[in-house]
This record gives sequence, structure tokens and C-alpha cells, in this order.
Amino acid sequence: MPKISDIQETPNPNAVKFILKEPVSHGTSHSFKTIEAGLDDKLAKSLFDIGEVVSVFYMDKMITVEKTDDAEWDELLPSLAVPIRSAEAVKTTNGNGNGAAAKVGGAIAAAASDDPKIAQINALLDERIRPYLASDGGWLEVLELQDTTLMIRYEGACGSCPSSLTGTLMAIENMIKEEIDPAISVVAI
Repeated sequence: MPKISDIQETPNPNAVKFILKEPVSHGTSHSFKTIEAGLDDKLAKSLFDIGEVVSVFYMDKMITVEKTDDAEWDELLPSLAVPIRSAEAVKTTNGNGNGAAAKVGGAIAAAASDDPKIAQINALLDERIRPYLASDGGWLEVLELQDTTLMIRYEGACGSCPSSLTGTLMAIENMIKEEIDPAISVVAI
């Protein structure tokens, strides 16, 4: 059962990031943008069941919760702490799983891809972008590279933050154009 180490504000005023002492996943991100999407995930469901929760994102020792515009953090935070403290760590399977990943598609397939350009892009994002997004309670996944269009998805607090969809997106595209391929354009889905 994870203990909460800290609760931090994010650049998105409707999202907070819970920093935990124990992991709720091991290297995998879990994103639920609707109540329906979280029905089969015990942690996400327990957070949505509180009400006033718009989205849930968790990875390793971080949980980001986004609330409705009308909800007040002072009233919501104590209620959110209860299911977070009683959450179980998510186990991952051994093995590389690349065959299954290719069948699933999206971010999993991109992460398992043998495409050297996607590997370069992910390495660049891991080094220069993802740590900053994670510090703000968010994440970024590469979904696919179609010809010269890279499709990405913002997760957590970044998923609905206006600065992610403008400034950060342009910075990512500029880095990729300068360091990997000047023909690549980046689209957030």
C-alpha cells in the first residue's frame, strides 16, 4: 500500500500530482480519460468513484488526477488520498512482449518498434522532454510515425493543458527537425 510522500500542483490548475513512496506500476503508464475507460482498473475506478474526477494517470511512483472545473481541491484531496493509500502495486510480466505489442498498436507498438527513427525519437524524448513532463504530472507517448508525420499523445496533467498543445509541441517538433529529420512534423492526438 503506497504512502503519499507529497502532493504537488501542476501547470494545469485542474490537475495535481501525488508523489508516492512505493510504486503503483513498474515502468508502465496507465491513462484513463473517462470513467468508462477506468472501469477495469481498480485504482482508476476507485478515484473516479469519488466524483468530480475527469481523468487519472499513473506511472511508477506518481498519480495525476484531474478534476472538474467546479470542484475544489480542499474538499477533493482528502477523499482522493484514501484509495491512493490503499492501492496495490501493479505487477508487470517478464519478457519483451514485442509480438503482442505489435498486435495492440499505438504507443505499445511504437515503443517495441524496430524502426531506428522511432528509437532515436524516443531516446531524444526520454532525455530532454519526458523528465520535465513527469515533473509536472504528465507524460508523452509516441503513437506512430506515418511517413513524415509523428503522432504523439500527452497523458496526465499534460493531456488537457493548453501549453502542451502549443509551446511544448512546437519545441518537440523543432528538436526532432534539428536533430533527427527536418521533414518530420509532430501532431498531438
